[in-house]
Amino acid sequence: MIVGPTASGKSSLAVALAQAYAAQGQRAEVVSADSMLVYRGMDVGTAKPTAQERAGVVHHLVDVLDVTQTASVAEFQSMARAAVADCLARGVVPILVGGSALYVRAVVDAFEFPGTDPALRARLEAELAALGPEALHARLRERDPEAAARILPGNGRRVVRALEVGELTGRPFAAELPERRYALPGVVQVGLDVPRDVLDERIRRRVDAMWAAGLVAEVTLLAQAGLRDGLTASRALGYRQVLAHLDGELDEEAAREATVVATRRFARKQDAWFRKDERITWLAHDRPDLAAAALVVARGT
Repeated sequence: MIVGPTASGKSSLAVALAQAYAAQGQRAEVVSADSMLVYRGMDVGTAKPTAQERAGVVHHLVDVLDVTQTASVAEFQSMARAAVADCLARGVVPILVGGSALYVRAVVDAFEFPGTDPALRARLEAELAALGPEALHARLRERDPEAAARILPGNGRRVVRALEVGELTGRPFAAELPERRYALPGVVQVGLDVPRDVLDERIRRRVDAMWAAGLVAEVTLLAQAGLRDGLTASRALGYRQVLAHLDGELDEEAAREATVVATRRFARKQDAWFRKDERITWLAHDRPDLAAAALVVARGT
């Protein structure tokens, strides 16, 4: 499992690690644990690896949903574990790659999800549409401060889920997170360590590159295909800001800067989450032997 904040180089390391395995006669494939790479057409804004960047390495859970579809974390868990099981059954090493601690833990840890109540969920989603995510986040902050601290105010779907779990179980959403215990055999986690100032600059360059590659045009096309109706896809970093620009709420430069700021904030949260997991072995993102070092960690040699 390769983890770390956005723009740390996880995707390129995954391919390099798969190639390192292949050089030793062991086939490996990448299983994406990214909540946004699953969406077809969301290429530029997610920095989705191109066919050339994948270098012939098979990637699972990329381009499997339309932007109007929504996959809960529980559904994603099922898809990812099925992909891992498929790899293992064929004697292939699955290299999981993810930047969201929730999705990563849902896949590799003994992680069970509380049920849902359709009527309660419908009521909360109606309130989300009427009041906005910030208002519901304020409610969550009163009821469950720990969960509110972990969920971005703009992530309405996560806020709704946290409120739903709280009302259903009578316990804080944070209490639903289990102890760290692997549910899959032989899991090894490698984290990419990037100094904050370096990561901030990498994020700036990535956002600039996305704009240069046509992010606004991509979002325009996806909006015509129903992006705004997608509860998850429409809230992706970059896409949410460009939608605000297309709706006349932000000028283009303000949307670009808002994307940089939001991505940096998200990267800090990602890093803070992963740093709490003592099972992760951290490697400097710029070491010249990065793939070889990751292979050593993965094999325990």
